[in-house]
Amino acid sequence: MSEKPPVLLVYAEGLNRQLVTDAHRARLAGLCRVLEPEPVPNFDDPRALPHLDTVEILLTGWGCPPLDEAALDRVPNLRGAFHAAGTVKNHVKPACFDRGVRITSAAYANAIPVAEFTVAAIVMANKKGFRAQRLYREVKGFRLWSKEYPEIGNHGKTVGIVGASRIGRMVIDRLQAFDVDLLVYDPYLDAAEARGLGAEPCELDDLLGRSDVVSLHAPSLPATRHMIDRRRLGLMNDGAVLVNTARGALVDHEALTDELVSGRIEAVIDTTEPELLPADSPLYDLDNVFLTPHIAGSQGTETRRMLDLALDEIERFVRGEPLQHEVRREDWDRVA
Repeated sequence: MSEKPPVLLVYAEGLNRQLVTDAHRARLAGLCRVLEPEPVPNFDDPRALPHLDTVEILLTGWGCPPLDEAALDRVPNLRGAFHAAGTVKNHVKPACFDRGVRITSAAYANAIPVAEFTVAAIVMANKKGFRAQRLYREVKGFRLWSKEYPEIGNHGKTVGIVGASRIGRMVIDRLQAFDVDLLVYDPYLDAAEARGLGAEPCELDDLLGRSDVVSLHAPSLPATRHMIDRRRLGLMNDGAVLVNTARGALVDHEALTDELVSGRIEAVIDTTEPELLPADSPLYDLDNVFLTPHIAGSQGTETRRMLDLALDEIERFVRGEPLQHEVRREDWDRVA
């Protein structure tokens, strides 16, 4: 390996407490010349200023400022920005591609806990675990639960996956272990590829009408905003469950609230629109809603998996090897 390229950590201060271990620090130091041991929140930070003309690699994360024309003018030797988190759309701007700055994302690593959470949610929803827990807490006694919930169980259920994204594919793969029928809708997925994943391809309206559980995994784009609107919510069967661990904007929130208040369908919701629901939202208290505070993605120790991936990519870059998780301009309009 030639002289180590200089690297600067640029993300929210305080993240290192849960993100970076001693082993991570040692690995990064073995690959690069670390300009500052702790992250800087932006290029105006006094710790960053002496290094702007030198830095070649950025290790970015949550809270990274925009890498636009003005920012890139300040780091003229920048060659790559390696993101130890999911989406790069909050900070990467077209100027990065124009200037040949290589961009990678740890979205693949972040997809793993989301898929795990989603599969757990689907299994628990079919077992009526969320509803039974609330009722059990109230009655504090025995019920014949199969009589209380005649459709309890996963055997023979139909699960519809909306979006064959990284997470969608991981969910399909993990659900192969269960005796469920899988449907998938994705406009970019052909029928043969869908069947190769282990799911039956179908149109969105058909999927909504046939599924006991519908799980959303499409990217949040202008074209997908409110793709699950009032009409499509109406296509879901009575008692069906909507699982959203993707983005709240995929669903018409007002229409969803109306359906849930009516009690006709159920939902497991990790992402909402707005991101933080108002205190008077009925979703906090409905028995047919299991609401979590956007925790499906990497949390705590899971964030270290994303840093591992980012360091893997830095190592490939330093060694001149092909990157495995590069974000390219031609894919920009399709990635989350």
